Amino acid sequence: MSRRQFLASTGAVLAAGVIPSLVPGGGNAFAQSPVTLRAQSRVIEVGGRAATVMGLQQSDGTRGLMVDAGGDFAVRLENALDQPTLIHWHGLTPPYGQDGVPDLPQPLLKPGAAYDYRFPLATPGTHWMHAHTLQEQQLLAAPLIVNDPAEAALDEQPVVVLFHDFSFKTPEELFAGLTGTTGMGGHGMGHGMPQMSGMATDVNDIEYDAYLANDRTLDDPEVFRVERNGTVRLRLINGATATAFWIDTGSLEGEAIAVDGNPVDPVKGRRLPIGMGQRIDIRLRIPDEEGAWPILALREGTVERTGFVLATAKGAVRRLAQTADIATEVLDLAFEAKLRATAPLIPQESARSKAVILGGSMAGYSWTLNGRAWGSHDVIEVGHGERVEVLMRNDSMMGHPMHLHGHHFQVVEIDGQRIAGAKRDTVWVPPHRAVRIAFDADNPGEWAFHCHHLYHMAAGMMTVVEYVD
Repeated sequence: MSRRQFLASTGAVLAAGVIPSLVPGGGNAFAQSPVTLRAQSRVIEVGGRAATVMGLQQSDGTRGLMVDAGGDFAVRLENALDQPTLIHWHGLTPPYGQDGVPDLPQPLLKPGAAYDYRFPLATPGTHWMHAHTLQEQQLLAAPLIVNDPAEAALDEQPVVVLFHDFSFKTPEELFAGLTGTTGMGGHGMGHGMPQMSGMATDVNDIEYDAYLANDRTLDDPEVFRVERNGTVRLRLINGATATAFWIDTGSLEGEAIAVDGNPVDPVKGRRLPIGMGQRIDIRLRIPDEEGAWPILALREGTVERTGFVLATAKGAVRRLAQTADIATEVLDLAFEAKLRATAPLIPQESARSKAVILGGSMAGYSWTLNGRAWGSHDVIEVGHGERVEVLMRNDSMMGHPMHLHGHHFQVVEIDGQRIAGAKRDTVWVPPHRAVRIAFDADNPGEWAFHCHHLYHMAAGMMTVVEYVD
């Protein structure tokens, strides 16, 4: 029996999950009529307590979208919330004006209003969609999976998981705990008690009430039923606002085959990093035996964890603790240095190069790019058709997941060492390290470039890539 037949006969994939209809060929292959996606309130249970959060749902209750590359991205976004909102299509490269960042250039969508998005959907991959405001902290996010039709015949089971950090406090309370203010406009904010790693860097600046995998904690994890001797493709999304994780596959050796939706030469491992905003596809082989295998997301630098379970039909699932015995390491660049894009940029000289210094500190909670905060920012100017390089040097004491909108870039240098690294849209830059990226300026407009730690962005760590011609 093939994995596809297995899924059809058992209804196992995502059967208990938050996005139950995300299966290949599941009826969301965008034709001419747009799919309606509604931003609305919902209630989940966290640690035995009811919590009112937000969500992105289709009219049939499906959370998230799974579509095929090659057609149009055709979505009608309806705002059923009691407050303005807007959704960013993280990982896609829409034309300027359809990216979903407030005032770049689209205004926030008022309650009761709707907006139709339509643009070519050429690039497959594991992506996601989320509010580019404080509402991201309130779980206004969902997976956005673009299948590659060329992979339709692969005999593997997709498992889609969105990680998040959760607080019963409002985002405004969290941000006030960090800064003593309510923050800036619509671009982001946070919670907090500073935590030191015991070394020379700050690791986590917010202590959350829970860490979620598809809205669930480890006291009641989602269980994905898998086939003995089958192949599973994990599509993992770090939708957390302020938390990086190590993905721990336990006794199953994983093989990373894509990052941020872009294929890479396979890299084997059992513990792989994923920063905020990043995605990773991991291929696993299930043993030819009955059993259950936890896949954990370990919070960077601490003992907290979340995750889910892969289990065969008769596999017994044991109870899992929400904390580990020892703290994890901080994220580094060892995995990044191993990655090689399967479809790298065509080699050519860069027409422009820009240095960007990542700065700031927990003291005063100010975060900057080239010494400036959003509002007085240092624009990255590019010309249409140019190859552009950006060298990011982190002079701060915290790691920053740096995200570029409207483009995919390639990691071409780490600490002065040139590499033909992964193509991405979000790259982790640890303290006192330097990462150079290259991209082709082929999508005219004005595009956000920022730290994907929501509260660092809110406190100023954001600028734009601006086409000047």
